[in-house]
Amino acid sequence: MIKNFILKIMHCIITSLENCLNMIYKSKTVKIASFSVLGFCAGLCLTWGVFSTVNKYDARHAVGGFETTVVPEFDEGLSSLLSADDSEPMEVVQKQAFTDDSSIITYQTYRVKSGDMIGFIADEFNVTQDTIISVNNIKQSRLIQPGQYLKIPSMPGIIYTVKKTGETPSTIAEKYEINAEKCALVNNLATNSVLNAGTSLFVPDAELDWATRQEINGDLFHKPLHARYWLSSPYGWRDSPFSTGKRTFHGGLDMAVAQGTPIYAALDGVVSASGYNATYGNYVIITHHSGYKTLYGHMSSINCKKGNFVYTNTMIGRVGSTGMSTGPHLHFTVYKNGKTVNPSLLIN
Repeated sequence: MIKNFILKIMHCIITSLENCLNMIYKSKTVKIASFSVLGFCAGLCLTWGVFSTVNKYDARHAVGGFETTVVPEFDEGLSSLLSADDSEPMEVVQKQAFTDDSSIITYQTYRVKSGDMIGFIADEFNVTQDTIISVNNIKQSRLIQPGQYLKIPSMPGIIYTVKKTGETPSTIAEKYEINAEKCALVNNLATNSVLNAGTSLFVPDAELDWATRQEINGDLFHKPLHARYWLSSPYGWRDSPFSTGKRTFHGGLDMAVAQGTPIYAALDGVVSASGYNATYGNYVIITHHSGYKTLYGHMSSINCKKGNFVYTNTMIGRVGSTGMSTGPHLHFTVYKNGKTVNPSLLIN
């Protein structure tokens, strides 16, 4: 009805103006120009009126979407912490509530965004990188993806799996140098509760050992070549360079570089073998901690011998093309408990 009323008023205005102009203007050109201006103005007024009416109508009929038929989940204990004038974000209030009582552990979910790093996420929730890595069983921190969901506990700590039946919260706390009573309370146990092998519990305030953290973050090993090189063959399946059409598994990295380039130990350790092999030519094997070994092949010369303790700044040999090789390069292999692993995931 409002729309029809506006149209009637506009029609009356235009008709009246037309009659007035017919009386004032004699020229046909002036009439056309005047009518055009009037028509434009009338159109603007009409448009404004229609949109005003429609907006009022829509505001009264607004609806939502994707509602569910059940009550949304919420923590009833947290609602009492919020006042009507409290403008602090709910997430911050949650973190305060969690940390006020050290005997209670709760979890919340976080969805990884583009550009996120574990360190940034840990700082946001007032926990450690070790906490997020351990609770979510992350094997390679470089591989977390946007959209991935992470479980975030309300306090820092790590997940510990009992290795031998007979361990207790007290002995585990002693191992990590943390409070035994807190460890027991968080897991709803007594400090002397006997645990079976394979049992997992949350150890508050504990941290991962250095080697595990470096391994997961991909910072365990240094590059054995300090000079620039070309990755001529990555880790994994490839066409054999010595047998046309045959697929073989390449257990390391081939780093092509000039003959004689110095080679350094990728991690501190003890030289466990050095010599000549028909495949690797002149080679060196170094034994490190945590079940790791590294192999360096195709050397032109070897500068260490079995039993030497070497550091990351120790030159152990020089690049060559001995053994089965098509040109000067270093073959670098990493072993974990006797099996090859991808060095690219462990080199900083």
